[in-house]
This record gives sequence, C-alpha cells and structure tokens, in this order.
Amino acid sequence: MTSGGSSSPSSRTSRASPGRSPARSSTSEAPLTRRPATAALLCAAVALLPGCSRAPEVALAPQASAPVCGSIGWPTTVAGHARVATSPASASAAAWGDPAIIARCGLDALGPTTDPCVTVDGVDWVVRELSDGTAATTYGRDPAIEVLAPSAYGPVSLLLPAFAEAARALPTTGRTCT
Repeated sequence: MTSGGSSSPSSRTSRASPGRSPARSSTSEAPLTRRPATAALLCAAVALLPGCSRAPEVALAPQASAPVCGSIGWPTTVAGHARVATSPASASAAAWGDPAIIARCGLDALGPTTDPCVTVDGVDWVVRELSDGTAATTYGRDPAIEVLAPSAYGPVSLLLPAFAEAARALPTTGRTCT
C-alpha cells in the first residue's frame, strides 16, 4: 500500500486512482503541377526515408502548462533511441524511437493505489499494464510524469532510469511507495 511512509527499492501494491497546413515555399511561385511526375517521385522518396515518419501524437496532460513541465529536462536518448518530435510540439511532452516511447509531464498527482509501485533510482513509479504496453506514472510528485512504453521495449521499469533526473525535478507530495 502506498502511504506517507519511507520508500524501499522493492515493488509494492496500492489502489489505482482514476485519472486520465501545408507549408508554402517562399522561394518559388511555380506550382508543383508543372511537373507532376517529379513531384510524385519526390514525395514517394521522402515517404521512404526512415527519419521522415510522422511525429507521434501526444495528448497534453492537464497541468502541461505548469512552469516545471515547461522546463523539464527530458533525456536525449532512451533505450538507445534519439528523441523525436511530437505533435503537438510542447516542452511538456517528448518521444523516442519508433514505435514511440512517450513521456508527458503535467498529470495530476496520484492518490493511494493498489497498482504495483516500484522505486527506481530514488523515484517512485506506479506501473499499469496496458493492452499494447505499459504506463509508469511518478508517485509522490505533483505534477506527475507519465511514461508510456510499447510492448516492443519490454518492461517499462528498465526504461525508467532515463527519466529519474527529470522526475526528481518535480515537487514532492510526501507520498512514497511502501
């Protein structure tokens, strides 16, 4: 059960709280319809480039505009994957890899829960299994960070050390895993 007691590195159980234009070129006035075959070929080539996939869409958290979320220090890489752009672009959200590992700052602080609670690098996280991966949300931090990891990356707890520094920057509530 989660409470205001001390934390230990082992997993604990607690109860879950509900919660959850096209660009125009300024250098040319000539329309692309002059050379439809060239334009189609160019578009097809761009679509095949590995770095040109669409930015993952991220629902911003309720407290995304909190000052601490606007200046959060997201890691440069997670599980060997470089950071990628998100849609919408926001300092409070970040993504890495494809399929994307997504992190959001600005969730409401979790209350007591029976979901598993683990401590990783001094930060408490509540872990929930999803149909296509796992979610981990900081516990005892307000606002909270949520990390969403697709199943392809294995247990989310193996990814959490990358987020420890960012999570420690969040204000604490006094609640800890027990």
